[in-house]
Amino acid sequence: MGEGQAGILCISSYEKGQAFLREAARSGCAVSLLTTEKLAGANWPHESLTALHTMPENLCAEAALPYITRLFRHNNYGRIVALDEFDMETAALARDHLRLPGMGQTAMRYFRDKLAMREGARRSGVAVPEFHAVANHHSLWQFMERVPGPWLLKPRSSASAIGIQKASRQDEVWPLLERLGDEASHHLLESFVPGEVYHVDALWCRGELKFAAAHKYGRPPMQTMHEGGVFTTRTLDREGDEAKALFALHEKTVRALGSVNGATHTEFIRAHHDGSFYFLESAARVGGAFIAEVVEFASGLNLWAEWARVEVAELRGEEYRLPSLHQEYAGSVLCLARQEQPYLSGYDAAEVVYRMQKHHHAGLIVKSESAERVKALLDEYGARFLDEFCARMDVPDKPTS
Repeated sequence: MGEGQAGILCISSYEKGQAFLREAARSGCAVSLLTTEKLAGANWPHESLTALHTMPENLCAEAALPYITRLFRHNNYGRIVALDEFDMETAALARDHLRLPGMGQTAMRYFRDKLAMREGARRSGVAVPEFHAVANHHSLWQFMERVPGPWLLKPRSSASAIGIQKASRQDEVWPLLERLGDEASHHLLESFVPGEVYHVDALWCRGELKFAAAHKYGRPPMQTMHEGGVFTTRTLDREGDEAKALFALHEKTVRALGSVNGATHTEFIRAHHDGSFYFLESAARVGGAFIAEVVEFASGLNLWAEWARVEVAELRGEEYRLPSLHQEYAGSVLCLARQEQPYLSGYDAAEVVYRMQKHHHAGLIVKSESAERVKALLDEYGARFLDEFCARMDVPDKPTS
């Protein structure tokens, strides 16, 4: 790709985003992928790529930057897109360095740094669980005197429940920080709020909300990751009180964090103690754990493909138009499995539309015109998955590809 029409450079340290790559290429855009050497032979859509480039694993943003600038010497890239959350810092640094449009390092922090996003949301009047930075021990002690435990010590820039530790007393917090050493300031302390967790998955263009779908997890993801069990999520009744409240809160929250193009995945908790929704976190990416597939079966909208269409429209200065949608409901049930190839044919409801094909994983997606039917199936199948398949694995200290 030389001096012709500008193309897109995608960065991904994980095997994902194939639908983005295909749709961008289908739109006539030249698309290159920069991934890790380990994933050079992964299931990428090579027919859609102008080029595939590699770099070593686990590079920080500063170390990855030279690999990107070398590509820019002879390629005309108009946009850089991070397909995975853990590549967002690299993409933001490269945009700033090469003066390309999109989120730079400051803007990116509001969708990557849990401390920054909580501060941004709270300034705009969005309710968040009580939280505090841990860099200064005196102010942290004052916080713990004012806000009783239990608390969660969270990495500011991790994803999912990786690295989260729970403490009930102050004398449990200080040893955790001591063990973290110089890494401690990369964490925050947050009041533990028991409740039910929800997520809104959305599509934005030039800071305007184009699409949003509200969902509810079965068990909170942190509980599932740390204690084991079955993961479920389902589309909420679009006309229900919960969905309406989440739609309004989600739009207010993401607007408070800053203008964004493409997909967002935003989580809220409805506290048991007062029934109110509190903001947990937002990421400028497509949700994992087959959430994109649940959204597509319920609405007909593929978040990866539409994100690509938004980026291509921005690159060309064109208007983005949402495709036609349908109004159904979907949900997923997933777990690690004891069996290498779980036997799923016994899950034979007419509403089953997808069965996962992955070693030591059991998973399926159901779709219906009724939100209640989806909930009933997930309740039934979740209990059966727990009995027939469910295995447990310790939570990793950091993400792995």
